[in-house]
Amino acid sequence: MAQIQIRNRKIEYEVDRRDVKYPRLEFRSGKLLVILPENYGNEKKLIEKYKEWIYKKHLFIEEAKREAKRKKVEWRSEEELKEMIEDMVEEFSKELNVKVNRIYFRKLKSKWGSCSNKGNISFNTMLKYLPEELIRYVVFHEMIHLRERRHNKNFWEMMGKKFDDYEKKEKELFAYWFLIQNLKS
Repeated sequence: MAQIQIRNRKIEYEVDRRDVKYPRLEFRSGKLLVILPENYGNEKKLIEKYKEWIYKKHLFIEEAKREAKRKKVEWRSEEELKEMIEDMVEEFSKELNVKVNRIYFRKLKSKWGSCSNKGNISFNTMLKYLPEELIRYVVFHEMIHLRERRHNKNFWEMMGKKFDDYEKKEKELFAYWFLIQNLKS
């Protein structure tokens, strides 16, 4: 584990060399991960180039961790979660005029849900710990991807029509992510 100093913060990071084409920075687990192609040189220039992004993301994560301490988890079974989500999918399918091919429930490592090009939607079983309002948000979010693949302006406009507080909900999801990770460990 290496460390960088940005302004008044020491930020730990890990370098992972992989069979990838382009370098990238991730904060998925709350720690900075620098993913580099196997033949990439030193990571210092990449970190320097994106140090403002790293700094802002680090502050955001620290706030989410503090917020997580003020949250409470729900305790529902995976069966209750599946039934709840299937009902929501049916409701939102009509509202959005979209068709979901298949629904999967999995333990996902870094996200609440995903949507494939074939119209399959996967939901993280850890959603069972969230308040129903946030589950509705995640389900709607994934179903919007059936109409708009990317998180572009059009996507967020569609989200905003249903959830005018979507930015707040995104932050809440981040806080719950850290809270739930602590439950598992």
